Amino acid sequence: MLQDFMVLKMSGSRFEAKKDYFNDPGGKFSNNSAPVLLSRVDNKKPFTLTAKVTPSFKETYDAGVLYIFSTEKLWQKFAFEKDERGRTRVVSVRTIETSDDNNHDILTNESVFLKVTSDTKTVGLYYSIDNVTWNLARLYKNNYPDVIWVGLSTQSPIGNGTTAIFENCSLTENSIKNFREGI
Repeated sequence: MLQDFMVLKMSGSRFEAKKDYFNDPGGKFSNNSAPVLLSRVDNKKPFTLTAKVTPSFKETYDAGVLYIFSTEKLWQKFAFEKDERGRTRVVSVRTIETSDDNNHDILTNESVFLKVTSDTKTVGLYYSIDNVTWNLARLYKNNYPDVIWVGLSTQSPIGNGTTAIFENCSLTENSIKNFREGI
């Protein structure tokens, strides 16, 4: 299924300083400059994207990120991120014109498995420490168009750049069966 790729805003190094994807509700901190590696998905069919994500967490908001992308005004970001207090946590940002920002559980692990899935009607976001037991982060109606893009990126919105390792990446044409348990 990983046949068509596109890269958004790829210029220079993949891990440059001050790179993010965020449409600030107040208009002050919008920044849509992070490079994102994306694969085309037929949203009329189920899909699941998973990856083990290990960010380097140099500065606040540094993260490894999974995306659903339609346009600059319609996308979803699911990240393992360093917060304002130096804690690492799962974070989701859903953007419809402007971005919301939803901090989830604090994790002390250096890596986490992230999963983004849809059965064409519902989108689910999940995380796991062991790739076996999945924790629900977010569910919402799949209002994306028939063709979307899913993929991964790093971000360093206020830092001098960062890295993230993405392992065990998988994009399949099926969804989970149980949206509460993530399996």
